[in-house]
Amino acid sequence: MTITKTMVPYPIMPVPNEQTQPYWDGTREGKIMIQRCQKCGFYNHPPLYICINCKDRDAALVFEQVSGRGTIYTHYICHDNSIAGFENKVPYPVVIVELEEQKGLFIMSNLLNFEYDAYGSEIKPGMPVEPVFEKASETITVVQYQPATQRRPRQAAGSRGSRK
Repeated sequence: MTITKTMVPYPIMPVPNEQTQPYWDGTREGKIMIQRCQKCGFYNHPPLYICINCKDRDAALVFEQVSGRGTIYTHYICHDNSIAGFENKVPYPVVIVELEEQKGLFIMSNLLNFEYDAYGSEIKPGMPVEPVFEKASETITVVQYQPATQRRPRQAAGSRGSRK
């Protein structure tokens, strides 16, 4: 059984650009900021130049804070030790987390502070998780996930941000 407590140090670093900088500014402050269409309320992640829901080219796209809480949608255990700098980190769990704010709003990350076997059979779809912020450098903080300590009810269907 294995428990991944941290992914630091990060041998490969994200490189923010004009489109993603608000997301990385938020993580540095311990917040998850996701782009949201101000016309239809749909969250777009990763950020885009046009809302993928309403497709209105004139709709304002603004970064808004989300809770970061969600559930595991799917996962795999990475055993690939060919990526330079990650050789001593394998095996580690990679998870796709569906955020509670909107169905289909996903973040890809790692699962920390949870015991798992070589196949990750203990990691189940629907498992509640919460964000953990790891400082990777002076300018980059990476969002990781761990099992949730407490759970709030999912937002009701049809509320702002759900797909039409």
